[in-house]
Amino acid sequence: MAVPKHKASKKQSNSRFANWKVKSSSISECPQCHEMKQNHRVCKVCGYYDGVKKIDIKQEKE
Repeated sequence: MAVPKHKASKKQSNSRFANWKVKSSSISECPQCHEMKQNHRVCKVCGYYDGVKKIDIKQEKE
């Protein structure tokens, strides 16, 4: 079984846990309706993905 030969310093131990922060999700503009949407997802406003209508969105009457 592997056993450390020397004590790990505080800097070495703390730097191992320093990268826990969550990255922000990437957002781009939908080419169909020009609303903001997540990359590689179907647009929640128009229902298009990669230029093809994938889901039918019911529009509310104004």
